[in-house]
Amino acid sequence: MTVVRATQPELNAAVQALRDGELVAFPTETVYGLGAHAAHPGALSRVFELKRRPHTHPLIVHLDSPRYLTRWAREIPVAAERLAERFWPGPLTLVLPRAPKVHPLVTGGQDTVAVRVPSHPMAQQLLTAFGGGIAAPSANRYGRLSPTRAEHVREEFGSEVRMILDGGECKVGLESTIVACLGGSVRLLRPGAISLSQLRRVVPEVSDIAAALHEPLPRVPGSNSAHYAPVTPLTLVPADEIEQLAAALSEGGQRIAVLAQRPPLGTYRSVTWINAGPRVEAYAHDLYTHLRTLDKAGCVRILVQAVPADERWDAVRDRLTRGAAASAIEVSADEDYSIAAGILP
Repeated sequence: MTVVRATQPELNAAVQALRDGELVAFPTETVYGLGAHAAHPGALSRVFELKRRPHTHPLIVHLDSPRYLTRWAREIPVAAERLAERFWPGPLTLVLPRAPKVHPLVTGGQDTVAVRVPSHPMAQQLLTAFGGGIAAPSANRYGRLSPTRAEHVREEFGSEVRMILDGGECKVGLESTIVACLGGSVRLLRPGAISLSQLRRVVPEVSDIAAALHEPLPRVPGSNSAHYAPVTPLTLVPADEIEQLAAALSEGGQRIAVLAQRPPLGTYRSVTWINAGPRVEAYAHDLYTHLRTLDKAGCVRILVQAVPADERWDAVRDRLTRGAAASAIEVSADEDYSIAAGILP
């Protein structure tokens, strides 16, 4: 992958925009972020307004180095130090007790703050030049597909964002792994490119999502059951049923989109089929781009082949499950229930 860096004029303009309370979209290794000065209430409010995001949904503060962590967290447990040392810069977000001066808009009104140090060179350039925390959720409307290219941000917001730094395609393509280090426990709250097994090799006591669900949890980005959704309704389908269902739904002339891990066995005139392949890294990297492509195909529904059950696919499965749940909420009441439910048995 080509390493893309900002020019000095671009960097100067972006830093000044942030200091003026404007929003700047920038690339990270996961997805593009919608950046705001993390200590500027007006800029933070603008993030929620532009994304149409509930104010109870917290933001992630991006830093260029762990050395500034104490400005945002009043306590840094040993487990957090070990995880940061191993995975920062990188696609890991830590949820910690917030420092007293952190604005409530950053935390969603909670006593916790989410922080990470991204590895993308352009993000590092921006954060170092800015010299402070940048609060940056994904640069898309709330609940929709995250952007992994600058063009996705332009399609989403147009001129509403003061500046978009174009750093090329994001390397990972899915949002960061989120781990909470609170009250003596270490809990995985959102799967990402860093797996539970990788976390446990550094901190063996990390509990998984299933265990964490039985405990009171902080609200974190992307934790709603319905999220990461295309506009076109999305349904998850078992691998051995997807071809038959696509053919059946398209018989009446309706256009159906399919995201699978293999090519189709037949030819269907009203089916748009994308073969995303069987490799998890490539599938994750391309997931949102593929779903955006299918969203524009003029289809009435996107059928997605259910992904494997092993740990390597946890992050992909999480995003698809939440996307299907969002579609189930939005779908019209007169559709067949088994399809509208978002996940077929």
